[in-house]
Amino acid sequence: MGAGTWESHHAITTLMYRYAECVDTADFDGLSDLFAQGSIRSPSAAEPGEGMTGASVGRFYAATNRVHEDGTLRTRHVSTNVIVDIDEEADAATVRSYYVVFQATGKLPFQAIVGGRYQDRFARINGKWHFAERVIHVDQIGDMSEHLNFDLAKGAIRYKDVVPPQS
Repeated sequence: MGAGTWESHHAITTLMYRYAECVDTADFDGLSDLFAQGSIRSPSAAEPGEGMTGASVGRFYAATNRVHEDGTLRTRHVSTNVIVDIDEEADAATVRSYYVVFQATGKLPFQAIVGGRYQDRFARINGKWHFAERVIHVDQIGDMSEHLNFDLAKGAIRYKDVVPPQS
């Protein structure tokens, strides 16, 4: 793997930053679209591919994230230290990066609330780059009381524990 073309690098990093934008703005349908052909999971999932995909992603985020009166999560997801490796011939890429989430609400001053790492795989399908998999590692936890509807410090939560079955 290597640096790849500028077009591939730009398309891949745009997907990464679009994820942050969708979460911050509570665009749960947009999150579903980002993972229509890929999955998102915690490192506790036993095997790659065991994560949520498509509409399940949006439903999970809608069930677990607190949307505030302005219709957003009142957060800013910042991705840094982005290391992109692209295999143009194989239509595949991997990316490692760090993230920090900042939040401010009427009850919480502006501060970092969580930090960690993303391990991403991307695939190019019919000439367009997509998330193949995102693994989210949580390394530091601050005051998440205004962000999630569960206590992240107690560990990962499973999709089936928060999203009722579709009828």
